[in-house]
Order: sequence, then structure tokens, then C-alpha cells
Amino acid sequence: MESMQRYRPMTVILVLLSLTAVTYAAESGGLDDDAIKKIRRSFEMDTHTRAMYNSITNNDMASLALNRDILREHNELFSHKIKTKGITNQKSSGRCWLFAGLNTIRPVVIEKYNLKEFELSQSFLAFWDKLEKANCFLENIIEFRDRDPMDREMEFILRNPISDGGYWENVVNLVEKYGVVPSRIMPETNSSSNTRLMNALLARKLRADAAKLRAMGKKSVKKLRSEKQKMLADVYKMLVMNLGEPPAEFEWRFEDANSVVSDTNIYTPEDFFRQCVGIDMREYVDIFNDPSKEYGKHYSIDLTRNIRDGDDNHFVNVEIEVLKEIASKSVLDDVPVWFACDVGKDQSRDHGIMAMEMFDYDSIYGIDMSMSKAERSLLRESVPNHAMVFVGVDMREDKPVKWLVENSWGKDKGSDGMWTLYDTWFDTNVYSVIVKKKYVPEEILKAFEQPAEKLPPWDPAWAYVQ
Repeated sequence: MESMQRYRPMTVILVLLSLTAVTYAAESGGLDDDAIKKIRRSFEMDTHTRAMYNSITNNDMASLALNRDILREHNELFSHKIKTKGITNQKSSGRCWLFAGLNTIRPVVIEKYNLKEFELSQSFLAFWDKLEKANCFLENIIEFRDRDPMDREMEFILRNPISDGGYWENVVNLVEKYGVVPSRIMPETNSSSNTRLMNALLARKLRADAAKLRAMGKKSVKKLRSEKQKMLADVYKMLVMNLGEPPAEFEWRFEDANSVVSDTNIYTPEDFFRQCVGIDMREYVDIFNDPSKEYGKHYSIDLTRNIRDGDDNHFVNVEIEVLKEIASKSVLDDVPVWFACDVGKDQSRDHGIMAMEMFDYDSIYGIDMSMSKAERSLLRESVPNHAMVFVGVDMREDKPVKWLVENSWGKDKGSDGMWTLYDTWFDTNVYSVIVKKKYVPEEILKAFEQPAEKLPPWDPAWAYVQ
């Protein structure tokens, strides 16, 4: 009895501590024992749940969720198609924006010279994109040299010094400065097609350079830039060893679709773009749809240029129906449309289909995961992460029903490299189209003349498309 009395105060203390911990957990929003018990009691292994449990634990979930009704009703009939030749393949790289940009303009060369097929060198522009991004990074380090590394802009800059990704404005910046060359003049290499290690080493080199520039402290900008020049020479060397050295001039000779062989001509990359492509890149504008932002306004996104004295990403935000009307006008006029979308939702690489509820995960779990497009954007559930090209549309009663998409994932993906994008998927997952000004209503073009509202680079509207 004496022994029991001796330990009773300790028991009381332990009970009180336990009750205090439970109360604290409940008040702090933590999961206390009572909350966990309620959650466990709410779960019921009913017939449907058991069937899904057995299926999911033994199979690939995407295969289980594939919507058979969409496959059954699917067809690849389009009322209008743009003639295209050849499917490109970005392989294990994040250069979709560059592939889509060059795929948008290469039909001009194919038609002008009556070619069987033709491809512009993505590796050539990727080389200069890397060097220019390295320069932008080091210039930002010089400009922000007094900032704390935890500063939000500094954190953004340091996180990814030399990404593969980009946007349409980055294509324009590169083409206008460096021109273009045919793919055989600067072909793909192992590093251009598999960029992970090259990018990691370039990023390591640039961060090491950032440390050196920051350690130079109060030295003048002139001295810092002199040091930067030496650093960029090292970057150039690394790029040449991975991608080859871009040509200053080259010979081009071709055989057309009628087997007629041309004379040999010598071009600089800039001359080749002017003479053989001949497109005014400034005739294209970026039209965007983000319901979380005010429509009819001009926006730009800070720190998104790939060339220091080039353009940041900028666009006018419009309703989705306006976006579709503009895109369809261009396609119906045989002008391909570069577009950016969230390719991670409801699309099948095996079947080449982009359709809402392509994968019915809600039915598998018996829960509702629906959100509006504005909510998905603001809460980071959806971002524009891939660029492709519209090359066809199926119109019914003057409205698009589905779109034909040229991708850059090779012929083994999709339907021989092509995708069918259904119109309801467009509503939810397409964010941006690049079109010529002549297809854009005058009031939208006037919005581009207004000063752009500057958005930070972490805004949901911006994601490097890859």
C-alpha cells in the first residue's frame, strides 16, 4: 500500500502531462490522439475501396484510370491541316520552347525551296542561349552583389543559373541576334540531347564565379565586368566541348522535292535567317489567358530575359474564347501557332490525346479534386510547362472542336509524333499562344502599347516551358 501511494503522485503527473500535450496539440492544430482516432474511424473498406486497393497496389494507376469512353469516341479527323514535314525530338532536354519556335518558322523554308523536309538547328541557338544566360546570371550577381542570398530575387537567381527552359520572347531574342542555321550545319550532340550533367556543371561553375564576384566586395563595376569576361570565356570553352563551336559562316546546298540540286551558297547565320527564312519576328505577339489576372491588361515578368539587353516575357491577358478565336484564325490561314500549356494534366503519350478526364482519378478514390483555372494557377497546381505548335483544327459551326498538335518528343510518342487536343482541354490547360498581329483584334494590340505591369519571376504566370 505504501508503495502504491509512493508512485501515485508520479502517475498523476504523467496523466496531467499527457492531458496537457493533447490539449496543446488540439489548440495548435496538431494531430492529437482523438483526431487520429476520428480519421481512422471515418475510413471504411467498402466493396469499391477494396477493389481499388487491390488494383492500385498491383498495377500502374494511370492505366487503371484511363478513360475508355474517350478512347472509344476519339478520332483524328480535322477540317483543316497545315502541311508539315518531319517530327523533331528534344530527347532528354528542356528545349521545347526552342523546338516549337523553330518548328513555327521552318515551314517558310520548306515552302520557299520546295523541300521534302527541313529542320533548323536547335543546338546552334541552345549554345548561344546558354552563353547569354550565363552572362545574365553574372550581371545579376554584380547588380545584386550587396543583397543577402536569402533575398527572394537572389534566391530565384541562384536556384537555377542556366536552365534549359525558356519562352517565345527568348526565341525572338536569340534569332534576331544570332540568326539560324540548318540542323546539319550544327547537329545534335550527346550533351545537347541529354543536358542534365552539362547543366549541373555549368551551374556549379557559375555559382563558383558568383562567390568570387561577391568576394570582390566594393570594387568598381568595370573591374567586376572585366572579371566576368574571363568567367564567360570559361563558359564558352565548356559549351564548345559539349555542343561544338557554332559556325560564323557555312555552305548550304540542298536537293528539293523534285530531286533538283541547288548551287552552293555561303551564308552567315544572320544572312541565312534574313534571306532564307525572312520572317519579321516582331510581327508576333504573346496572347495569354490567366483568369486570376485582370483581362485586357499588358503584363511583363521580371528577370525572364535570356539576353541582358533583350526582352522579358510580356503578354496581354484575354478571355479564353478570345484566345481560341485568335489561334483558329491563324491556323485556318496556314500559319502555325506556338502555344504553351500544362502538359502534365490529362494527356496520354501512348495515344496522343489531350482530353479532360483522360485519367479519371476522382472515380478511383471516390473524391472531388476539381478546381477552377484561376485557383489552379494561384495555388501552383497548374503552370505553363511545355510548348508545342498548333498545325490543324477541326471546326464545327465556326467553333473549334479539337486541335492538331505538332510535338517535339519524336515519332515514337503520341500518334507518330502528333497529338489531338480537345477543346475543353484547351479551356483548362492552354495558357498562351504566339500569333501574328494581323489575327489579333485592334483593342488587344493597343493594350501592348500601354506600359506593362511588372510581375515578379515567381508569379504563377511564369514557368520555364521545357
